Amino acid sequence: MIIEPGQQTNEFAAGTEERVFDGLGVSPGVAIGCSHLHDAGCVNVPEFRLAKEQVEAEKTRFTEAVAAASAQIGKLQQKARGLPASTGEELGYLLDAYQQMLKGSRLVRGVERRIGEDRLNAEAAVQQEITQIVQGFASMDDAYLSARMEDIREVGRRLVRNLTKVPYRPFSNLPKNTVILAEELTPADTALLDPANVAGFATVLGGTASHTAIMARSLGLPAVVGMAGMLTGRRGGQQVIIDGSAGKVILSPSPATVAYYRRKRAEFLRQRRQLQRLRKIPAVTLDGAEVTLQANLELPAEIDSVLASGAQGVGLLRTEFLYMNRDDLPTEDEQYVVLSTLIQRLGGRSLTIRTLDAGGDKIAPALGIVEGPNPALGLRAIRLALKRPEILETQLAAILRAGAHGPVRILIPMVTSVSELLAVRGILETVERRLKRRHIAYALPLPPVGTMIEVPGAALAADALAWHSDFFAIGTNDLTQYTLAIDRADEAVSSLYDPLHPAVLRLVQFATEAALRARIAVSVCGEVAGDPRYTALLLGLGIRDLSMAAASLPVVKQRIRSLDLVAATRRARVIMDQSDSARIAQLLDDFNGSVMDEAI
Repeated sequence: MIIEPGQQTNEFAAGTEERVFDGLGVSPGVAIGCSHLHDAGCVNVPEFRLAKEQVEAEKTRFTEAVAAASAQIGKLQQKARGLPASTGEELGYLLDAYQQMLKGSRLVRGVERRIGEDRLNAEAAVQQEITQIVQGFASMDDAYLSARMEDIREVGRRLVRNLTKVPYRPFSNLPKNTVILAEELTPADTALLDPANVAGFATVLGGTASHTAIMARSLGLPAVVGMAGMLTGRRGGQQVIIDGSAGKVILSPSPATVAYYRRKRAEFLRQRRQLQRLRKIPAVTLDGAEVTLQANLELPAEIDSVLASGAQGVGLLRTEFLYMNRDDLPTEDEQYVVLSTLIQRLGGRSLTIRTLDAGGDKIAPALGIVEGPNPALGLRAIRLALKRPEILETQLAAILRAGAHGPVRILIPMVTSVSELLAVRGILETVERRLKRRHIAYALPLPPVGTMIEVPGAALAADALAWHSDFFAIGTNDLTQYTLAIDRADEAVSSLYDPLHPAVLRLVQFATEAALRARIAVSVCGEVAGDPRYTALLLGLGIRDLSMAAASLPVVKQRIRSLDLVAATRRARVIMDQSDSARIAQLLDDFNGSVMDEAI
């Protein structure tokens, strides 16, 4: 059975075990490999019987693991005391409960009994005891007790990690051409994927504009999300195909299907190689308008692909990677080393560094954030940084020091008011004075400070913000999410996530015109910047600086070089007079089609 693009079936193919699932393609390309089922909550541990003389030593090893876990939680408790009252109190209660589980509780007594009586190794004893306790809780008709199951599992995972003496790295030993299948991948999980071994991934949950999807595009990994039923009855080790362009996953494909997708992958790679020939050619429209194309950077490992793409700089460095997958906060020196290395690799190209934007779907355990009822609207980004200024001071100090090695800009996320910008500038001046007293080299003059326009309130207040900003960067991902009240990571409402909604476009237009009036630079660094479908509209609205995943840069450059800016501007004016998303999409697609016809 050869699966043609667009064919949809979730049934077994006749005469084969092949099964096809349709979802949301979030990162283009084709991956063919061996499946690995990922369980975010599972840490594989050995299970074996102890000799009688080994029992006491094993009990001692378990006691040391408990003490280490208690000390780790104690550090988190200290950090919790520095949080705002309500947040710190809530986190404190949770951490107190964790500590109680480590002090002569049923969990500890049960593990010790299994080691002594069953002569079971400590890791296996922890897992078996956790399983028994959780099963008991699950059978109770009590919502509160049932909700405590995850707390018990978390303590168990911490104990197992301490016993194995190995940090939790779920993807560290995967063979080449592995395809990850999972219920969900967090951005922290995605940050651990090594493209040298992982060919692509598919998840049951997730949306097209989620941060995990963005990271997949940044890493160049074919990915599909929203694959309902994909994991039912699955096992690891099966051959699987990911078609990130068409949004398909094929499990146990037939030889004919494999042959078809090998040809499709070869064609995709051939087209990508052709686009790479544009690397040294400028992004100039047919009528001579120059456009700056920069790259978004998720992880330092991507710097080679950024340089290979011909990007004129990094328009958005997301710094969350510095805080993920660790139990402590990065020091000033650690951040300085990473940032200065990137600046030196860029060889004089500008690096725009966004300050920490943790919260929402980007969880950094070291920050001790307790999620509120709506994390996307809670304590995150600049709100968190101003509540805990020591975090912002450390990051700004590292940025200023790194800026001594080359051009940098500082971008502030989720700004909603002028007062937040003024507070950041005040902290920046404090950090500068401290570095000056310490006789440490730093960027002079101080780097430009820009505002991320990603909240409707910021777009509507753009005139005021522009007078206190050195530049704007419009983040269309969150701007669309907040304007339309749609969770961009939720596959159930992904069809409603529409960057062409007239309300979103008017906010982009308003912010752009405010920047132009104030004579400050303005860029778009959301995902629409990397989609050639939107290029003509963005240029027509006055944008001349786009930042995107490095893999998207050649195709956007090709689109720019086929455009007449005057015609694009006229079409943008017509579009901005519309009130219906479908009509806007039709006008844009008709314009794109006519340009392509002329090019042909």
